Amino acid sequence: MSQQMQYQPVPEGAPGMPTPGHHQAARNGLGITALILGIIGALSGIPMVLFWLAGPLGLLSLIFGFVGLSRVKKGQATNKGVAITGTILGGLAMILAVIGIIVTVLAVNKAVDEINKQVNGSQAQPKDGSKGNKTYGPGDTATYPDKGLEVTVLKVAPYTVGDIASGHTAGNKAYKVTVQMKNKGKAAFNPALTQIKAKTGAEGRKAEQIIDGKIGIGFDGSIAPGATATVDVAFDAPPTAKALDVEVAPDIDMQGVYWKLPTS
Repeated sequence: MSQQMQYQPVPEGAPGMPTPGHHQAARNGLGITALILGIIGALSGIPMVLFWLAGPLGLLSLIFGFVGLSRVKKGQATNKGVAITGTILGGLAMILAVIGIIVTVLAVNKAVDEINKQVNGSQAQPKDGSKGNKTYGPGDTATYPDKGLEVTVLKVAPYTVGDIASGHTAGNKAYKVTVQMKNKGKAAFNPALTQIKAKTGAEGRKAEQIIDGKIGIGFDGSIAPGATATVDVAFDAPPTAKALDVEVAPDIDMQGVYWKLPTS
């Protein structure tokens, strides 16, 4: 007699069979990635100059951290603390990147200003503190704040040329210009490279400097801190000249300043 095979239920919990309440493996990869990127991003942001690296890493850390937290909320991951830490570090990296950008921009602007000063020279400003370029009048003082130097040109006075002179044309008039420099800096100033030039007339023709042995041709020696030096120079001008346009440049790295000095 043949035996009939009967179905026998497999006992609950038998080997190889899933048990009730069995869960899928935790998906913690994004939280761990957020933590790693956050650490690298934050460390990159500390030196400031690596802001270009800290910013992208911080942004990725934030994204992976938020996605990791979303998985934790859904029960798909178990590393909530790791995801939170990665997110915080990502935000820190972003903040450091922004600070790095600001610091870098300020540093670049300062460097550009210094280069411009070297190229264009130190710029003078009126003693009264007003801004912008200015043509000075007799007795006006221009200051170079970064050099601690004040330059004053006094009014023009007629000058009698000596018997032997260069730069003077017969029939023209000669005028004496007095230039003063006051050193308000902390170190001595050497005015040896000071240039004093003049132009005259509507066309702005060069007025020749007169040298006759009686009048100085420039400053001599250094100007001590707190001291003032004065020099007289003479210029040749046509009889019809109504004013001298005098330019004084105290040094090669200092921009010239202009005085308009009436001759009568």
